[in-house]
Amino acid sequence: MLKTQDCGSLRSKDIGQKVRLAGWVRFYRDHGGVRFYDLADSFGITQVVYDPEAYQSDVDVVGMGNVLNNIGREYVISIMGKVRERVPGTEDERNPTGKVEVLIEQVRVHNASKPLPFEIAEQKNSMLPGEDLRIKYRYLDLRRAEMVSNLRFRHRVLSTARKYLDGIGFIEVETPTLTRSSQEGARDFLIPSRIQPGTFYALPQSPQLYKQMLMVGGVEKYFQVARCYRDEDSRSDRQPEFTQLDMEMSFVDMEDIYRTIEGLYSQIWKDALGKELKIPFPRISLDDAISKYGTDAPDIRFGLELVEVTDIVSCATYDIFQKILQKKGVIIAINLRSDIVKEKMLDANVGRKEVDRLIEWAKAQGMGGLTWMRMTEEGLSSNIVKYFSKDVLDRLAERMGARKGDLLLFMAGPKHQTLKAAGQLRLKLGRDNGLLEGKDHQFVWVVDWPMFQADPITGKVTSAHHPFVHPAGGDFDENGDLLKVMSDSYDLVLDGSEIGSGSLRNHDPNVQRKVFRVLGMSEEKMEQAFDFFLEALEFGAPPHGGIGMGMDRFCAMLLGCESIRDVIAFPKNKKFQSLVDGSPTKVEQAKLDELQLMTLAEEDEEN
Repeated sequence: MLKTQDCGSLRSKDIGQKVRLAGWVRFYRDHGGVRFYDLADSFGITQVVYDPEAYQSDVDVVGMGNVLNNIGREYVISIMGKVRERVPGTEDERNPTGKVEVLIEQVRVHNASKPLPFEIAEQKNSMLPGEDLRIKYRYLDLRRAEMVSNLRFRHRVLSTARKYLDGIGFIEVETPTLTRSSQEGARDFLIPSRIQPGTFYALPQSPQLYKQMLMVGGVEKYFQVARCYRDEDSRSDRQPEFTQLDMEMSFVDMEDIYRTIEGLYSQIWKDALGKELKIPFPRISLDDAISKYGTDAPDIRFGLELVEVTDIVSCATYDIFQKILQKKGVIIAINLRSDIVKEKMLDANVGRKEVDRLIEWAKAQGMGGLTWMRMTEEGLSSNIVKYFSKDVLDRLAERMGARKGDLLLFMAGPKHQTLKAAGQLRLKLGRDNGLLEGKDHQFVWVVDWPMFQADPITGKVTSAHHPFVHPAGGDFDENGDLLKVMSDSYDLVLDGSEIGSGSLRNHDPNVQRKVFRVLGMSEEKMEQAFDFFLEALEFGAPPHGGIGMGMDRFCAMLLGCESIRDVIAFPKNKKFQSLVDGSPTKVEQAKLDELQLMTLAEEDEEN
C-alpha cells in the first residue's frame, strides 16, 4: 500500500513506528540542509523531514536528496519513514499531528503539479480568491481542509438520514430523471428526444407525481436523496440543480409526519453535531408568522416582534399616518428595548444619529422611511408627539410595553408591503444589536396555510404551495370563496429560512380534478398534462402525505456558510455556469441535426 495511515492520524503514541504516507506537498522549507515538507491529504497534514545527519548507512541520502530537491508545491508523493518527536519548541499546537514528524527514509514522486492559480493552504475568508476562480479550479479548491470538512459533514447528515429512515421502515426508491414537463412553478429544463423527434423530456423539479404513484403502488414509506432541477433566477441559496431529501408516507396524518421529521433531525443532531435537539418543534400559523415577524419563514430566536397599532393611531392628526389610513394601509411598530440595544443607542444624542441611519437604510430599501418615538420618564417623546393626544401616547406605550430608554420605530403603508419591510427591519435590528450571538439553531413549523392565493399582479387564483395539496377537511366548494379554503400543508423553517415544504396530498381524483379546474385548467389540458397521474389515483390511492427538504441549504446553514455553493462539490456560479467544464456550451450542428433541432442562426435565415 502507498499509505499505512492518513496524514492526520499520527500522534505521540506512534513515535518509533515505521509508516507510509502519501499526499500533496503543501509547503516546504530548507533550514541549513534539513528540509521540512508539509504532506497533506484529505484527513490532515503531517510534517515530514529530510535530515542528512540522522540517517543510518543503509539509506541513500544523496539519491533521496536529489529526488526531494526537485519536488514542488502540490506534487503528489509517497514516503516511508520513522515517526519521531519534534524538537522541543517547534511543536505546532494548531495541528493535531503537530507534536511529531516523520523522518523520510524512502520517497517516490507520483506526479508533478503546474504552478497553482491560487493558494490552497488554509487562509481567512478575506484572503480566499474570488469565488469564480475557486469554482473553475474546484478540484484544487476541494483540497482545502474547509471544503473537505464541508463534504464530510454533508455525508454524515445524509448517512444518518438513510440509517434513521431505514430503521423505521422506509425504503429508498429512485424515481425517473427523464419525465414529462409539469406545472410546478419554475421553468423546466427540457431534453429533446432523438427517437421521437419534436418531443421533449423534462428534468424533474421534484419527484412529486412519482412518489405519489409509489404510494398508490403500496410502497407506503418512501424516501430518496433526489436530484432536482429548476430553471429559475440565481440567488445565493439557489442552484439550477440541487439535492432534496424527499419522503412520502401512506395512511398518515400531519401529526405522524411531524413526529417522523422531528425524530429524523433529532438523530442528525446527535450524529452530526453531537448535541441533543429539543423536540417537538414549536408551531406557528402562517397568519401569526406574517403579523409578528413579517415573513412566512420567521426566525423566532429573538424578540422584536411586530405590533400593529393602526387602531390606536387612527385618531391622531399626524398627516403621514392619516394619508396611509385613507388608503386602507396599516401602521406597524417595533419596540427596540433599551436593555437589548448596543451601548451607543442609550445616549439620546448619539441614539438620534443611529435613528437617522436606520431611516436612510429604510429609504435605500425602498421602504419610504421610518417614524420614531423614544420612551422617557415623562412618556413618549419625539418631534411628532405633538400630533398625538396623551391618551393615544399612553395606549401606544402600553401596547408596546415601552419602558424608559426604549425606542419605538413605526412603518406605514399597504399591509403586505409594510409587514414585509418591517420584517426586514426586525432582522437588521437583531443583527446590528447582536441578538443572534450565542443563539442555537431553532426549527419551527409554519402551519395553517391557505389552499389558494391571488396573484398580486393579475388577481388570478393560484396554488399557495402546489396543485396536489389536500384541502383541509378533504373537499371544498369550487364556487365559494376560494381564498378562504385552508389546506393540510406545512413548511419547516430553520433560523428564518424555509428548508422543507410538505402536505397531505389529494388521494381523491375528483378533488384533484376540482383543484385543476379552479386553477384554470380545462378538461383537455388536465388530460394532456396529468392523464397518467389522475388515472393512477382512480385505482385505490391511499391517504398519503410527505415533505421535501433541501439538503444543500440545510448543510450550509449548520456550517455557517454564506452560500450553498460551499457544500456542493461542483456547483454552478452566480450566472448558473459550470466554470470547471465551461457548460453550458454550444454543440456541434451534427448533434442538433440528429435531434432535428435548428440553431437560432438557422431559424433567422429561414425567416
